[in-house]
Amino acid sequence: MKSHFLIRKLHLPNRRTIATELGTGNASLVESFEKMYKQHPFTLKATLRQGEIDTDLLSACSMRGIPSMAPGDNAVYLFADESALQEWSRRQSFYGETEEKLVRELRLFLERHNRTVFEMVSERYVFNFGGPTRLMGILNITPDSFFDGSRYAEKSAAVERGFEMEEQGADIIDIGGESTRPGAVPVSEAEELARIIPVIESLASEIKIPISVDTYKAPVAEAAIQAGATIVNDISGLQFDPHLLEVVAHYAVPIVLMHIKGRPADMQTNPVYENMMDELFSFFVNSIEKAEEAGIDRSRIILDPGLGFGKRLWDNYDILQRLPELKGLGCPLLVGPSRKSFIGKILNLPVEERLEGTAACVTAAVANGCQLVRVHDVKEMLRVVQIADVICGNVVLDEQDLGE
Repeated sequence: MKSHFLIRKLHLPNRRTIATELGTGNASLVESFEKMYKQHPFTLKATLRQGEIDTDLLSACSMRGIPSMAPGDNAVYLFADESALQEWSRRQSFYGETEEKLVRELRLFLERHNRTVFEMVSERYVFNFGGPTRLMGILNITPDSFFDGSRYAEKSAAVERGFEMEEQGADIIDIGGESTRPGAVPVSEAEELARIIPVIESLASEIKIPISVDTYKAPVAEAAIQAGATIVNDISGLQFDPHLLEVVAHYAVPIVLMHIKGRPADMQTNPVYENMMDELFSFFVNSIEKAEEAGIDRSRIILDPGLGFGKRLWDNYDILQRLPELKGLGCPLLVGPSRKSFIGKILNLPVEERLEGTAACVTAAVANGCQLVRVHDVKEMLRVVQIADVICGNVVLDEQDLGE
């Protein structure tokens, strides 16, 4: 059953993000919200999928001791601490149908939001998220990917790089045969298969880590799984090929659902959002529901907000700042900032000189709760996440095991 409310905990680090969230230039409204948000950092936004927030719900919030604000027609902001929300979620009597629907979905949200450990099981692997940050190494079997340091058009060079990434500490190798950089033109299924299948077959029998196939096409995904891939990385979030659902459900493999606005050929041509985080969140709710209806368990879903895929410059940085808002979806989060143009535009540097900018974005992503980063530079980014994990408490140091 589809949810009636979309609930997320807001993470608004400054007044600019508050104004962006409220979508207003009304300084007094932003100031009032900011004051309440600072008093109640466990602020939730509950968006009704259809219809408008009714006055009975606002009265119910007040009666429960939970201040609220409803500046729009279909969303209410709830200012409370977690214990008050937990108490509310346990209620069995309600002031009206809208409150009952909200409370029912509040229970699910709190359960998912507080989840910190994820176990992902496939036929060949049991993969755990929730300790050290995992690394997905990028292996492009393409002549036209945006970073030439990741292009390996020849099978032998690609296989060698796959072994090297495993040795450098990659947890997953993500193999793609079609460039999805801005402006890229799709290739045929036959061409994509010819590029990736020989490489997957050569690596799958030798390496000890999972192989992910970076494709949105059902026939390519199926052939890759049969060749040894055990994860599907779909940049379309199930938008481009409806049959991909059937393949993933049949083989019971994990899937990465990425947010994209448009298609690679046109996604960076003036993307527009009324509320970017609302759209991102709604997209994932709809994609997850579609996957579950097809028989794909939520425990096999990874979410990727799609940095650089139909995003304005500042959208990418807002996503990194507000990544905790996606925790309530109850899935591991993957972030892929590696050497992308939103880094280059700030630093005024070409793709070859964006390593340090990538390291900063990876650190921010780890600090804000992502479990998996997709990178070109495995050796260097492993060092980055090892330090970030210690800072963020993802790993506990045993000083007896450390040198001076």
